[in-house]
Amino acid sequence: MKYMSYWHDSATPFANGQPGPVEGKVDVAVIGGGFTGLNAARKLAREGVSVAVLEAEHIGAGASGRNGGHLNNGIAHGYADAKAHLGAERAHALYKAYDRSIDMIEDLIAEERIACDFRRSGKLKLASKPSHVEGLRRNFEVIHREVDPDTRWLDKPDLASEVASDAFHGGMLYRKSAMMHMGRYVNGLAGAAARHGARIWEHAPVTGRERAGSGWDLVTPRGTIRADRVIAATGAYSATVRKAPLGYFRRRIISVGSFIVATRPLTDAEVSATMPGNRTCVTSMNIGNYFRLSPDNRLIFGGRARFSAVSDQRSDAKSGQVLRRSLGQIFSHLADVQIDYCWGGLVGMTKDRFPRAGEADGMIYGMGYSGHGAQMSTLVGQALADMAMGRNDTNPLQGLDWPAVPLHSGKPWFLPLVGMWFGLKDRLS
Repeated sequence: MKYMSYWHDSATPFANGQPGPVEGKVDVAVIGGGFTGLNAARKLAREGVSVAVLEAEHIGAGASGRNGGHLNNGIAHGYADAKAHLGAERAHALYKAYDRSIDMIEDLIAEERIACDFRRSGKLKLASKPSHVEGLRRNFEVIHREVDPDTRWLDKPDLASEVASDAFHGGMLYRKSAMMHMGRYVNGLAGAAARHGARIWEHAPVTGRERAGSGWDLVTPRGTIRADRVIAATGAYSATVRKAPLGYFRRRIISVGSFIVATRPLTDAEVSATMPGNRTCVTSMNIGNYFRLSPDNRLIFGGRARFSAVSDQRSDAKSGQVLRRSLGQIFSHLADVQIDYCWGGLVGMTKDRFPRAGEADGMIYGMGYSGHGAQMSTLVGQALADMAMGRNDTNPLQGLDWPAVPLHSGKPWFLPLVGMWFGLKDRLS
């Protein structure tokens, strides 16, 4: 078993990073080499803006290369809840923004000729208990009527041709949802940004930010660069950066571990006996699971597993054991299947689980995707680039208030309590 991301291991790494010291002057500096930061850089470079990307590790090292490989449209929690929290107009606009971002990803892949196995697979939200069916169906009816007619309800018998498991009792199909190879996409996106003129430094964590006239000096171990504007696209990894440069976001982002295993490639017979529909799937439990097939027919199976803000080999291995048990409960014929990959990563959650993009503390920012970043981040990255160029009408999150989380300074000490609460809700639901 490899304790590393399948997406990293099965993609050609980005090879056009800047070899020398971090230096010079640019119009815009982007902190973070994931989907958000790279598409912001790509957009800026295409518009003739001088731009630098500073990535603490390697391209896609964070959530962009450590997720489950889903591009699911729709809002992370119930649409009815979003209407209650945001109002009907804003909830509708946010739902449509997820649709637009997947469209944008599809167009970008074609335009930049990125080979990343993009496919409009559709997503299934699966009822894990009979008691979950009614609520899930009510949510479907509201969505289907008000915002997304390209959806369908499936009763339990209908699921047999989709997911070969008796563990589910109904489900909602979102036809617009997609999947792709995340490692190939993020490295292709970096290559596209570099071709258009962006300078990208890997292994250049920002350790300091200092005022320099009307702009900023960004300090890294490899040198200092000056920028008129700064875009922060660090997400859950804001808490891993020294407090001074990104303290504003550390108080607002809750970093939560999400963990994934990938099996050996399944045979055609095993695929038919497991995922005949070949879609992305998400269960209805609070501490639930998500799964899909990879381009080489591995079952990629993930979930919260443990409420931890740590993702290292020891933590990932513990979570992998939990995931293997869950995999076996859903697909009993794969209970003893060989696991080839086990990895984890940090998800940047906000208190209300809605993403944020705007300007604060002298920086333009986009983050807090709360588990739906793979699909939304490309669109947000482009909106951040527009903001850096003085245009504010493309940000779907404009004006959404973002208060700090009480008693939170970057280390989510309360996660075990949250896990206990959600576990209790799952047992009682």
